[in-house]
Amino acid sequence: MEKYIEKVPGYVQKIKSISDTIITNIVLIGQIPSPTFHEEKRAEILLERMSQSGVDQCTTDSFQNPIGIIRGTDRIKPPIFVVAHIDTFVEKDIDHNYTVKKNSITGPGVLDNSTGVGVLASLPEIFKKLGLEFKSDIVLAGVIHSLGKGNLRGIRHLLKNWETPIRGAVCIEGGELGRLNYYSNGTKRCEISCNISTALGWEHKFKPNAILILNEVINQILKLRLPQRPRSRVIIGKISGGFKHGIIAYEGTLGFEIQSDSDNMVKTIFNDIKDIVDGVSHEYQVEINLETISNVNASTLKYNHPLVKSSAAVMKKLDLVPVSDASGSELSIFLSRKIPAITLGITHGENYHLENANIEIEPIFKGIAQIIGVVTAIDNGVCDEK
Repeated sequence: MEKYIEKVPGYVQKIKSISDTIITNIVLIGQIPSPTFHEEKRAEILLERMSQSGVDQCTTDSFQNPIGIIRGTDRIKPPIFVVAHIDTFVEKDIDHNYTVKKNSITGPGVLDNSTGVGVLASLPEIFKKLGLEFKSDIVLAGVIHSLGKGNLRGIRHLLKNWETPIRGAVCIEGGELGRLNYYSNGTKRCEISCNISTALGWEHKFKPNAILILNEVINQILKLRLPQRPRSRVIIGKISGGFKHGIIAYEGTLGFEIQSDSDNMVKTIFNDIKDIVDGVSHEYQVEINLETISNVNASTLKYNHPLVKSSAAVMKKLDLVPVSDASGSELSIFLSRKIPAITLGITHGENYHLENANIEIEPIFKGIAQIIGVVTAIDNGVCDEK
């Protein structure tokens, strides 16, 4: 086993010794509202925290992604990226006060992804505490416009405009500790909106109900025959509409996501659903619009890729059981550009996207140790083969 892997368990207690810094960063950053398209204040505080920790360079790219760079000892080696998205699903008007207890932190967005950003801000001090130097530059990037309609624009822009090769990358998420994502499905996230308050809609003898029309769309989507190979599915994720109990709903919105191993199958299913929407719109004589919110291409590393194998070895050395699943995060953009990358989770938690989301503190230190172990593996060349 590589020497750097043997050292990883010894990092945990040393990381724990600066737990106050890590928890402060998570809370300080997490209490700043940062819904997609409104991440400016959180980006500023992330830059400030990285500057205070003594990174060699703090900057933003032309898309306003905040970036901290720790210079490596070998100017020839390409950089290693550590990335966390800084936007959350939580709206600005939600109370963002966090509660810290002996072994938990509770607050909106703490799992997705305030913990990831807080750890990102803490890494420079953690590296110093462990006495670590790297041959490659370490690029700590908080990326904006990631979730939902953001469609991963932050990381797309950052990688498109980065002028040098990239050696490898680690994407970090607050949860769940034990995740080892190294592939992404092809996905297309969409919204269907139904509006019957148009001139045509008001002419109906029996006014249609937008919610019932969307229900008909759902019924027809559920009748689609989806293949087991390539694995494909349609997830109905959200529905909204109406005003109150005794009034017919004039407007409604349905949110869904198509997922498949195959980009061609995603396209085929999308076209089938478009036909359904057009047919229901014609049949009920109402306005129904289908809009694509975001899309990701299918991409993967092989399980026997040295980065995946080394990451699994690091996790097992920490008594973690690697669990792999598809990820539609920043990982997919790295992989689509042929940059070796994986996604890791930091800790355990509950109530992922709710206002009372919470994380466990104790597993964080092991979660950070695995990140350092994987970054060290990349610095030792696991991504360098042709």
